[in-house]
Formats: sequence, structure tokens, C-alpha cells
Amino acid sequence: MNAKESLEDAIDAVFAAQQKHQWVQRKTTAKQRIEKLNLLKAAIAAREEEIQTALYKDLRKDANSVSSGEIEDIYHEIDDTIAHLAQWMAPTTIEASPALGDATAKTIYEARGIVLLFGPWNFPFVLVFRPLVQALSAGNCVIVKPNEMAPETSAVTAKIIQDVFQPEEVAVFEGDVSLANALLELPVDHIFFTGSPAVGKIVMRAAAQHLASVTLELGGKNPVVIDRHAGIAEAAQKIAVLRNLNSGQVCLCPENVYVHESQYHEFLAVVKATYEAMFYKDGVLDQDVQGRIVDERNHKRVTGYLDDARAKGAEVVTGGDAIDSSLGIHPTILTNVPDDAIILQEEVFGPILTVFTYSDIGEVYDTLHQQAKPLALYIFSEDESFIEDVLANTTSGGVTINHCVMHYSEPQLPFGGVNASGMGRYHSIHGFRELSHERAVLQME
Repeated sequence: MNAKESLEDAIDAVFAAQQKHQWVQRKTTAKQRIEKLNLLKAAIAAREEEIQTALYKDLRKDANSVSSGEIEDIYHEIDDTIAHLAQWMAPTTIEASPALGDATAKTIYEARGIVLLFGPWNFPFVLVFRPLVQALSAGNCVIVKPNEMAPETSAVTAKIIQDVFQPEEVAVFEGDVSLANALLELPVDHIFFTGSPAVGKIVMRAAAQHLASVTLELGGKNPVVIDRHAGIAEAAQKIAVLRNLNSGQVCLCPENVYVHESQYHEFLAVVKATYEAMFYKDGVLDQDVQGRIVDERNHKRVTGYLDDARAKGAEVVTGGDAIDSSLGIHPTILTNVPDDAIILQEEVFGPILTVFTYSDIGEVYDTLHQQAKPLALYIFSEDESFIEDVLANTTSGGVTINHCVMHYSEPQLPFGGVNASGMGRYHSIHGFRELSHERAVLQME
């Protein structure tokens, strides 16, 4: 038997076991699910140092950012779920229509069944375990595929899952695209995918073969709209910091900035100064602060966007240089980018900020209406009428006002995209409901 046949047999065996066990898993109580979540939290805590080392090797993430942005997020998700799970699982009574006499009506939340979960490479730990917590809270069996582009993190992820779960509850398979394609052939009940819109389309086509439901957490070119009366220095600093989060490799990073022409030069000056203060020591880029692009292929892709933009007349205000040997790219500001530049058509996933000016806000709306719906929109303004006008004339998965990215951090808000930037919502109760089937029950007298 060759390796491919052996893997296929292993996948088939796990799927058969989960098909049988799902009827046990769906009947677990809140107490039983909470016990598993506590075991998961303990297993993660026991391997914190190993997780930090893995993420540094894969993405040059420092220990502090791993603790705050990867591990603590999972702990918060687990704690929130434990505190509220019994309430979430409770049936919801509905007042039946008088035409039905003394009938009673309710909705109950039941497991979808078997969930296939694909992790991304940019946050390869938290974006596996956060949706896993929600899939488990809803009583599902889960098959997990960590991302092979973060191999060290994939390995520790697999160890933690194997520490806590039996394969019929949660199974993990490590491998490349061929493994992903094999898993997509399974007639699972739900697929949860975080990644690019291009791969999201492949996942959705595969799901359609079995009429599986999907949660797609994708991306987009997140715009920033700055009111002409906004405090430009504070706005510029926040945008500069968050454009370079994980070296720009975050689906929520601000990407295209629209600033009033009267504040353009001040905005550029503040962003440039912020970059110099944060990322440079004696004029040399500190890559332990900046991080790196995940691999050579993506490094070439991002530098290719820069080269194309320059060749077509874009101006590099600062940065623009690459460090091939360590897969680094200097924090970069581009202006005067022509419409036919590739960088305006593709999500960059790198530390490049593109800046545009406007004289009338209608110009910004006209531009945004021609683009795919983004995962996030950011507005900087103290004028409620301006904020409401921007909200009324745009669309996005979520919005943060007077900051960037922060709506992700509020667990009570649903998180997700719209159309090209994704579908479905998760975090807290929204994730429980996303990964449950809401079943209608009517009892006649």
C-alpha cells in the first residue's frame, strides 16, 4: 500500500467513526462540553512555550504578540463559552399563532454533525482553535486541517488536539493541498474555511457537491475613510501601526486610505514618522518587530505588486525595499497609484499602505461602489452625520470607527464578511449559532 492509499484509508476510517459518533456527540450536555473545553484550555496552557517557539519559526512572531493575539484570544473564547453555554443551548419558546389553538412552539439548537475546519497560515493557531471551540460548543464532531505553510504551528496544533480528543470527536490531519482536496471530497455537514477568496470559491464548489453549509472567512481591500475634520495625527498613527500588524498579513489590516486633500501631507508625514519610530533602529529595519512574509512565493508576489506599481508611475513615499534573504519588506507608503496597477486589484497581504485624496466624499463612494465588498471598513470622524453618511453609502463585513481592526476584539459582535469577503458569522453566541442547526418544533394539542 502506498502513502496516498494509506492516507485515504485513514481519512475514510476517521470519517466513518465520526459519522457513527456524531449521534453521541450531539446529545452531550453543557456540562460534558464544558469539561472538554477545560481540558483543551489546560492542554494549550501546558504547551505555551512550544506554541511561541513554533510561531516565531513560522512567522517571526514575538512571544508577547503570540500570547496576546493567539493564545489569550482562545482562552477568552473558552471562558466566554463556558460562562454562557447552558443558556445558549436552552430551547427558545415562541408564542404560537392563535389559529393553532393551544399549540406550543419552540426552537432548539442542534449540532450540524461533522464540521471540516481549515486553518489559515497568517494566524495559524488562534484561527484553528477559536472556531474549534465554537464547533465543539454546538456539539459537532470536527476534522481539522492546520495550514501547511506554518509547519511548526501545524505540528503543535496536532499534538494538542491529540492530547485532548479521540479521533471520533476531533481528528487532525496534516498535509498540503492534496490532503485538502481529499478532505473536500468527504460528504461533511459543514465546512469552516479561513483564507483567500480564490480558495474560498474552491471550498464552496466542493460543498455544493454534498449541499454542505459553509462559513467562509475571507478578506478584501479594507478601506479607510478619514473625515476632513478628523484628528489626522492620531488617525495616521493608528493606521500605520495596524497596517503593519503581522507584517500586513492580516485580513483586517487597513489597506486603501482616503484622506481629504487638505490633510494629505500631514497624514503622510505622521505615518512615515510612526514607521521610523516603530520599526527602525539607527535606520535599520528591526525584523523581529516587523516580522516577515510567510514564504518565498508570497514574498515574490508582494514585491511583484510593488514593481508593477512603480513601473506604472506610482510614487513610493517611504519604504519600497525588500530583503530577499529574510523575506522582509520595509513598511511602505504608495501614492499616485494608477487604476491599472495590479496592487489595486488584489488583496496585498503585506506591509504596503496605498493613499488617495478626495475633495468631495462622493468621490470616495463612487470608487468604493466599483470594488468588491470588503471584510472591514474604517471611519475616522467625530461628526455623527459624517459617520452615518459613510455607513449609508458603503458596505462591509464590519466597521470600526476611530480605530482599525478593533471590532474583531468585541466578542459580542458577530464577525464575518459579506459576499466576496465571506459569509457566515462567528465569535461567542454567533459562532455557536453559526455551527448549530436552529430546528423549529411545533407541538399540537
